[in-house]
Amino acid sequence: MSKLQEQMRQIDLGTVVKIETSGNRYNAVTQDGVKLNSLMGTHKRKSAHENGNALQLFEYDTGSGRRYWAEVPMSEFDKTGVPEIPEGVEVPEGHKEMLEFIHTSYSLKPESLVMNELKWKYLIRSAVRAKNIMMTGMAGCGKTMAAKALVSALDRPDFYFNMGATQDPRSTLIGNVHYNNEEGTYMAESLFVTAIQTPNAVILLDELTRAHPDAWNILMPVLDQGQRYLRIDEKADQATIKVAEGVTFIATANIGNEYTATRMLDKALLDRFTVIEMDILSDEQEGGLLKYMFPNVEAKALEDVASIAHLTRVESRNESPRIESGISTRTSVELSGLLFDGFELQDAAEITIYPQYDSSGGVDSERTFVKQIVQKFVSDGSDDELFTEEDMDSEA
Repeated sequence: MSKLQEQMRQIDLGTVVKIETSGNRYNAVTQDGVKLNSLMGTHKRKSAHENGNALQLFEYDTGSGRRYWAEVPMSEFDKTGVPEIPEGVEVPEGHKEMLEFIHTSYSLKPESLVMNELKWKYLIRSAVRAKNIMMTGMAGCGKTMAAKALVSALDRPDFYFNMGATQDPRSTLIGNVHYNNEEGTYMAESLFVTAIQTPNAVILLDELTRAHPDAWNILMPVLDQGQRYLRIDEKADQATIKVAEGVTFIATANIGNEYTATRMLDKALLDRFTVIEMDILSDEQEGGLLKYMFPNVEAKALEDVASIAHLTRVESRNESPRIESGISTRTSVELSGLLFDGFELQDAAEITIYPQYDSSGGVDSERTFVKQIVQKFVSDGSDDELFTEEDMDSEA
């Protein structure tokens, strides 16, 4: 028996692995995160990934004890993540089906959304349990995309409200009083009133940190699990509207000093949410996303875009950063779109990146620093001093 076969016999028969990409590598990973690359060839891993399949360990029927890997649907991998309910333990009706849905849901996540398996499952579980969910993270990191992907995965009725664009909170969340000769004075209820009365609806409250405090006050009882109602009027005898069964609220929020026009959320309001923080993408993850979205753009150019974004984010997190914020994934996608449309990297950066950074301060400005990062990927390397005082004076 070969050394490879001996190694394979150390693994439980029936083991299933999924194939993840990291740069140009195809990694075979178990549900516990263990890599088994050495137990199968690169071609087999690559083939499974391209076909959207997992690999499962089987044994030949010849009695030789020899084993082999074969492609199986990804659903077989998902099943390995479903916790088993101990025998004899009583569970509520439907709980087993709910467990299976939550723990096999990662296959429902779109490839364009970079979100780790744990957080995706937590997002699904929170929605299934009708929790209020708050997605946080830097601008352009995929918060709204994650919320919309959840709606698609659950196949539920959905409603979208941009809280940051709300000029009149009462009108948006409750409605307006109108008058005509036939009916006299009457109340025209808002779309939000319809939304909260729709069973199992998913209601997206986008840009909640940019909402007017009056909107927060109206939402307080709506989001409170012990109340879950909307009061149309402040009169004592005014009827309240109850939130329907299974309704889930998802809010997105940019939290941090670098975001202008945002407000610090009231602690009482924040406590009404389960918070899921979106991860900042690594350069490899961002490069993989850009390659998925723009397969016709040269891979090296997209890797450069990812590296530029990564370098700005690293710098912004230093103890004494030279820039306050890094380039968002949204900006990386826009820049890559310009490359797809025939623009050079330098020109694309001029349009999408540089206007985001302050140019005051000459060679010490944020914009100069970011330009120097970009120039590392467009310069021929013949001049280490990319910008001089004279250059900055001429720009001014």
